[in-house]
Amino acid sequence: MITFAHRGGAADRPENTVEAFAAARSAGARGVESDVRLSGDGVPVMAHDAVLRSGLRRVKVERTTAADLAGHDVPTLADLYGAVGPELHVSLDLKDPTAAGAVLDVAAVHGDPSRLWLCSPDLAVLADIRASNGDVRLVHSTTRRDLDVTPERHAATLAEQRIDAFNLHRTEWSAGLVVLFHRFEVAAFAWDVQETRHFREVLAYGVDAVYSDHVARMVALVGEWEELAG
Repeated sequence: MITFAHRGGAADRPENTVEAFAAARSAGARGVESDVRLSGDGVPVMAHDAVLRSGLRRVKVERTTAADLAGHDVPTLADLYGAVGPELHVSLDLKDPTAAGAVLDVAAVHGDPSRLWLCSPDLAVLADIRASNGDVRLVHSTTRRDLDVTPERHAATLAEQRIDAFNLHRTEWSAGLVVLFHRFEVAAFAWDVQETRHFREVLAYGVDAVYSDHVARMVALVGEWEELAG
């Protein structure tokens, strides 16, 4: 079970910051999640929004150097790895699909590509990444209503395209759906798992990873569940 600290643990620290990532590791999270874009000088940076607000200013990530973005508390991917090391899993939401190549280059130097999970709602983007890299983990993140095929057909497609995981909001998973994707050897990831009852529901379904803003709660509840499961 991978416990991803969403944006480093947004309930406890400023999101997508080195402080949050380091705190998540110290709290026992097995992974951290963030959002990646390219800075104006082509560096992968951890920014959810394309435009940052700084007082009355609007700072466009794609037009600002990584060094200048650091002044707005926007870390680079190398900074993230510096905070968590290569041992933790890292899940990155590709806000800019063109960032994948630069992300993989940084991960090869500072992290562990086999513990890097790149997430996108676009299967074509994921297929392009897989064609050039066999080590990185790929995650299709979408919603049930956006699927134009049956869940079984989609699970088969992910398996055929060597996509490692399917990521849905916690409310869209069921025990049967998890079993279905597992039958095709596709992992089941659940996001927005926040309250104790949420954890108990998705853990009972058998999901393979959870994303939460509440790192200490996540670590404690997953640890308790694993101990009981033996």
